[in-house]
Amino acid sequence: MQRTSIQFQVKDISKFKKQLLLWAQQFEIAVWLDSNNYDQKYSNFDAVLAVDTVSKIETSYKNAFSRLKKYQSEVKDYIFGYLGYDLKNDVENLTSSNFDGLNFPDLLFFQPKKLFFIKGNSLEIKYISAFEQEIETDLENINQLQTGQNLVAVHRNIKIKLRIHKDDYYKKINTILNHIHRGDIYEANFCQEFYSENSVIDPVEVYQNLNEISKAPFATFFKFNNNYLLSASPERYLKKEGENLISQPIKGTEKRASTKTADEKLIKELEQNPKERAENIMIVDLVRNDFSRFALKGSVKVEELCKVYTFEQVHQLISTISCSVKNDIHPVDIIKNTFPMGSMTGAPKISAMKIMEELEETKRGLYSGAVGYFTPNGDFDFNVIIRSILYNAAKKYISYSVGGAITAQSIPEKEYEECLLKAKAMKQVLVNVK
Repeated sequence: MQRTSIQFQVKDISKFKKQLLLWAQQFEIAVWLDSNNYDQKYSNFDAVLAVDTVSKIETSYKNAFSRLKKYQSEVKDYIFGYLGYDLKNDVENLTSSNFDGLNFPDLLFFQPKKLFFIKGNSLEIKYISAFEQEIETDLENINQLQTGQNLVAVHRNIKIKLRIHKDDYYKKINTILNHIHRGDIYEANFCQEFYSENSVIDPVEVYQNLNEISKAPFATFFKFNNNYLLSASPERYLKKEGENLISQPIKGTEKRASTKTADEKLIKELEQNPKERAENIMIVDLVRNDFSRFALKGSVKVEELCKVYTFEQVHQLISTISCSVKNDIHPVDIIKNTFPMGSMTGAPKISAMKIMEELEETKRGLYSGAVGYFTPNGDFDFNVIIRSILYNAAKKYISYSVGGAITAQSIPEKEYEECLLKAKAMKQVLVNVK
């Protein structure tokens, strides 16, 4: 399908972005990806909106990757969507039988009629050519929308519950430590859910408030019917551009301080912390191993190892692993060979996933999956769904999960504190607490 491309300059890009997101709410499916102008060298654009469906694929995990491969090959256009964590069951002989309060499909991708790419003050609009006559009217409607100026969290009568209480959490961490000491695994990412039932929120407002206090480089607003993802993710899962492939796992977390001097001290401590570095390096090895399945011989490289990146809420250790891939390998096969991302599983991957399925109380679903897009020529870019609120408006069910890497050096009390730190922003925008 041909696309018509038109470029404009926008005076007030911040206002226009808010207007775009409001305008997108009329559509059954809308995806908004925003880098929040975070300084990163692998960015192609600052933000993109994809709306209005030409075609879509929605499926459970069964044969999900082969169905996606067929769909992407046939469409040969931009497709946007997500990969739920439980696609692990399509990759390996695994199951997901934990409680699911959200009931999102395991995989959803769609081909949008209308695309808006923002870079600096430049706006590029790419519409399916049959609908190019709608561009002018759409722009008029977008520019007329009024946006609320005060992004302050509104108090709501939302009660957040824990799926796993503190004492049980400690017991489960000790069980994981026993597995590690026995040699079954050497790292595991253990996740727990915070949730609210019979609760109603305004998804746009909650997303904007979350984004305002997080300013994450892989922020996402994803709406499909009554289901919403409101994400402040700092992590990239996988990006392909031509023959180049990169992954940027996050492992290692430290809180922010109130003064610059104290913050710099925390950065140095995180850089040198043996436990946090060990967490990260184990996952780097796992990613290198995943890449070695399909990379050109000798091309797998660690470009950055345990570099500290600073975000609004936390400091994190991020590593960047790259490789070159042959032109004849299908992009969906690259994803299948690396999914789920090692930062959300642990290592060895299959053993860690099996043990986490036994110990966790909630089906992960979209949490610790990925959202992103494929380009017409088979390039792609996907984030990792963490620091995110998931909302089923029909069921009035709100969920956010957090996880932490458990290694031999883990102390249950410290792991619990780290989970609360990661959960802070989501709780703040839902119940208006500092």
